[in-house]
Amino acid sequence: MNLGSALHDAQVSAMITVGILLVAISSVMAQNPIVPPGVYIADPSARVFTDGKLRIYGSLDESTQYYCSSRHHAMETTDMKLWKIAENIFASKGEGDAVSYSDTPLSAPDCMEKDGKFFLYYCMSQPKDVEGVATSPSPTGPFTDGRPLDVGGFEQIDPSVFIDDDGQAYYLWGQFEAKMAKLKPDMTGIDPATIVNGVVNEKEHHFHEGAFMFKRNGIYYLVYADVSRANRPTCIGYSTAKSPFGPYKYGGVIVDNDHCDPGNWNNHGSVVEFKGQWYVFYHRATHNSFTMRKACVEPITFNPDGSINEVEMTSQGAGAPLNAFEEIDASRACLLFGDVRIALDGAGNEILTGIRNGDNVAFKYIDFGKGASKVHCRVKALGGGGEIAIRIGQPWAPAVGKVLVPEAKEGDWQTITADIEKTEGVHAVWLFFHGSQKEMFEVDFLSFSR
Repeated sequence: MNLGSALHDAQVSAMITVGILLVAISSVMAQNPIVPPGVYIADPSARVFTDGKLRIYGSLDESTQYYCSSRHHAMETTDMKLWKIAENIFASKGEGDAVSYSDTPLSAPDCMEKDGKFFLYYCMSQPKDVEGVATSPSPTGPFTDGRPLDVGGFEQIDPSVFIDDDGQAYYLWGQFEAKMAKLKPDMTGIDPATIVNGVVNEKEHHFHEGAFMFKRNGIYYLVYADVSRANRPTCIGYSTAKSPFGPYKYGGVIVDNDHCDPGNWNNHGSVVEFKGQWYVFYHRATHNSFTMRKACVEPITFNPDGSINEVEMTSQGAGAPLNAFEEIDASRACLLFGDVRIALDGAGNEILTGIRNGDNVAFKYIDFGKGASKVHCRVKALGGGGEIAIRIGQPWAPAVGKVLVPEAKEGDWQTITADIEKTEGVHAVWLFFHGSQKEMFEVDFLSFSR
């Protein structure tokens, strides 16, 4: 790592730390991403326990230079509208260190409840003892006494647990070929005689990593990072079977996070039912990096045969369309084309940056109600200035209005208002960026008015 990258990364980490402190006294709203600005929780494993709350357990990204961190947070909600973050529920070093045998970063976790006790399954980025389990009387920890989990020599990543209707628990993990075994009744060890390698694989099922199992109407579903498109594991895909160990048949893609960020590489998620609605949880990258990923959610539906309909990435997620008459944060953009990316700009704030001529982003969806005729954009010129064309519905639609960003030497933020053709109802909104300079401007938020 060069000095410039190290300094930038240190600045980002400092802003993230401040952002997390701010989150401690606030809540996160429903729209995507469900993680607030300045906090990066990836690999979301969604669970509904006996207290009726929905919780997410995931990796905590802290750098553009490497995956994950030495801590885990958890998110929880009672209504899919407001999310709260429980910080530092488990750590591999520093304050609350619960892993005596290693200080290496923690990758994607999972959590399961049994008999009023909670088990956190974790993995670590070193060749030895990468699988582990810790326990707590609370779903938000602290989880203590982290200990290695013997996985029969198949030390890999991404643990997940499923408990069947008969009470038998299963442990899943692995890359390229999913491993699976029965857990012992105490939930802290597996029965090595039951290990099966290749429950699903890359060739037949497009399996890359991140297996997650659930059951619905007698069908077992394996959900995972799917590498069927663009030779990258950007999809959440699934396979189905009539028994836990299979055989499994590939079912298709549930959601694809391609074009969430120019540097995006992977996806990882889960599927859960909450208060009568099924959801797919997944993540999106930011900062033009493989990392700095943020958890998102989309409602899903099943067909009579049990197949799952693919859904698109949206800005609204599990909530209603974004209100055109309120500030719409730049981090709500769900599709990004070109060099533009979402990045941290001060503690607790994210912007669209890296904008080049011809780049464009989409917000899906925005509710204009009975009509809007003006747009307001908070922008910061980076010397060259430029133009933002507003398009409604499709990226090839004619612009309904244009925001002219003047040249500026100081680079101060300013809110610019422009007229647009009267727009009513719910639509996708596309912003197209134009200018002659290499560095044009950045965007913080937009809103509309009558």
